[in-house]
Amino acid sequence: MGNDENPHKFPCGTCGSDLRFEPGSDQLTCDHCGASQELGNKRRPATAIEELDFKAALKSELPDSDIEETRFSKCENCGAQIEFSEEIHATECAFCATPIVTDTGTHRRIKPAALLPFAKSEKQARQAMTKWLGRLWFAPNGLQQYARKGRAMQGIYVPFWTYDADTKSQYKGKRGTIYYETRNVRVEVDGKMETRQEQVQKIRWSAASGRVARFFDDVLVLGSKSLPKSNTDALEPWDLEALEPYRPEYLAGFRAEGYTVELEDGYTEARAYMDRMIDRDVRFDIGGDRQQVDQVKTAVKDVTFKHILLPVWLAAYKYRGKTYRFVVNGRTGAVQGERPYSAMKITIAVVLGLIIAGVAGYFLAQNG
Repeated sequence: MGNDENPHKFPCGTCGSDLRFEPGSDQLTCDHCGASQELGNKRRPATAIEELDFKAALKSELPDSDIEETRFSKCENCGAQIEFSEEIHATECAFCATPIVTDTGTHRRIKPAALLPFAKSEKQARQAMTKWLGRLWFAPNGLQQYARKGRAMQGIYVPFWTYDADTKSQYKGKRGTIYYETRNVRVEVDGKMETRQEQVQKIRWSAASGRVARFFDDVLVLGSKSLPKSNTDALEPWDLEALEPYRPEYLAGFRAEGYTVELEDGYTEARAYMDRMIDRDVRFDIGGDRQQVDQVKTAVKDVTFKHILLPVWLAAYKYRGKTYRFVVNGRTGAVQGERPYSAMKITIAVVLGLIIAGVAGYFLAQNG
């Protein structure tokens, strides 16, 4: 990214072909001649990953050094925005396999501050996906054939926001303490009425109020709408402590998706998560056996954020006109995805089940 003419390409010093970042390593590799180059040769001095001021960003007051102009094309089918280099004019969307034509316009965006480099290779990701697909019941035969053909997966850096915030909350509520009362009840036993005792649960409520405080660090929010959030959430956890300051060398040979969830919208989602955690803290602070939270007033200050990129291997499979996507965590190899069902296989399974049940019922009747 940035303003270079071709920021994601790095020529091989031996043959001049494009180098690519080698997942799980600290080097760039040339697929043409096999030469490698240590990433450290082009590496900037190590710097801390900077948090940016949230309020300043909303007012468009971030320094120019935190803004970049990038060239993205939007897929009209799924909405993904993928960055392309200058010479590419048409390609296929990595998220839904729809053909797209790149545009020529540039967009001003907040720069990525950090990323997690790919640790799993495309081969490792494909093996993990194939194993995952092999465990799916009632999957169409074409899906298994798709996996066996070994079609290459796309390495995509997916955008995320992280938010930090210092919160202090005042609450009012009630603390419930469980106790039991004994009461006599009349019950019928063997046709006769008897008096018996039973324990009845009661709750004694008392007023409760207090304060809780929590500092939230790196609340993670997906910055894209092109993948189902349920899939990307299931790829967690991410080892955010291993984030590297953004360097374009890590993107050599990969694509980067532009964020489509704006900063303020991402914060709304982050704030909802914070409120859930604060509610949990309040209930813990109230104590007792039951809690009732009547009011919480939270003061939030020092809100900061980062735009980061996380590595995902992606495959898209079309079945009966619908696109199904499979995603692999580029760090851990965890797999998630959408899956089609074969109506024919389900029908056969139901028929076989009915036949087996009928045969079993017949023999039981014969032996009865």
